[in-house]
Amino acid sequence: MPNAKVLSEKQAIVASLTEKLQGAAAGVIVDYKGITVAEDTELRAECRKNDVEYAVVKNTLLRFAFNNVGLNELDDQLNGTTSLAIAADPVAPARVMADYAKKLDGKFEIKGGFMDGKVVDMATVNALAAIPALPVLQAQVLGTMLAPISGLACVLKQIAEKNGAPAEEASAE
Repeated sequence: MPNAKVLSEKQAIVASLTEKLQGAAAGVIVDYKGITVAEDTELRAECRKNDVEYAVVKNTLLRFAFNNVGLNELDDQLNGTTSLAIAADPVAPARVMADYAKKLDGKFEIKGGFMDGKVVDMATVNALAAIPALPVLQAQVLGTMLAPISGLACVLKQIAEKNGAPAEEASAE
C-alpha cells in the first residue's frame, strides 16, 4: 500500500491527465519501444512544432484518466511502453505519430486513438493522418480560388495585346 504522499501525487497526475484529455480534440496512444534518445528528441521537437502535447505515461495512471473521461475501450491497449499525444487540433496527433511510425518502421507503433471524447478505430486514425497540415490545406483552397482570377487576367492581357495595346498599358489599367 503506497503511503499518503505517493498516493496524493498519483491522484494529482490522474487529475491532470483527465483535465488534458477533456480539453483535447483528439489523441493517440503509442508504443514507443526501441526508439533511441535522438529519435525521441526529434519526435518531441516535431510535436512542439505542431502543437501536440506528447508524454510518456504510466499505463495504470492513464487507465484511471481514460476511465474518468469515458474512454474505457482503450484499456486493452494499455500494456507495454505507452506514450500519449494529444492536441486541440483533431488531425495533428494522428498525422505526427503516423509519420513517425512510418519513419521508424517497427520501433514505433500506434496502439489506438480518440477524437471528441470517443474511441476511434485504426482506420480513422490513419484517415486523419492522411489529411495535410492546416497551412497546406489553406494554400490549396487559396490556389483553387485564385485559379479562375489568374486565368481571367491572362485572357484579358492577351485580348489587350491582340488589340494593339502595349503590355505595360494593359497591366496598368
